[in-house]
Amino acid sequence: MGIVELLLLSIGLAMDAFAVSICKGLSMKKMSWKKAIIVGTYFGIFQAIMPVIGYFLSKGFESIVTNIDHWIAFILLGIIGGNMIKEALTPEHSKNCNDNVGFKTMIILALATSIDALAVGITFAFLKVNLILAITLIGIITFTLSIIGTKIGNVFGDEYENKAEITGGVILILLGIKILLEHLNILKI
Repeated sequence: MGIVELLLLSIGLAMDAFAVSICKGLSMKKMSWKKAIIVGTYFGIFQAIMPVIGYFLSKGFESIVTNIDHWIAFILLGIIGGNMIKEALTPEHSKNCNDNVGFKTMIILALATSIDALAVGITFAFLKVNLILAITLIGIITFTLSIIGTKIGNVFGDEYENKAEITGGVILILLGIKILLEHLNILKI
């Protein structure tokens, strides 16, 4: 997996956190950079840690799964992307909008938005991925987009929340398709 794919993957994974950050910004009467940095830090750290956990959990199964790794990546990225799109289109999607950035609230949100990163970490174990580069990009991009999302939410409201999550879902699905087609020698990039 090259740098372009890792950048796209990082952006796709960050979209859940970006959408929740928009929600956080939306609920702030006045923009708080301190709260935006707290939101970005929680989301960035969790998005970076979860792929590592997934990677090491699945490393033990590498010899068993090597022949079907491309299918695993395709299926997991498709499911994650599809779920992101489905959630974005659900009417009650924005029900938990508040500006609380306390430990308990942020841990729950960070875990919820990073489960897909755990699944992506599983696919990393079966692909040629520079894990350090991948988690660094995922963490930094998520941190940055979360801060930007908080500001956008505060300025523009919930106009962009669903669009961000749909975009992230589409990116992950397309990456899964690309991995599958490359492995099957249908696509050569």
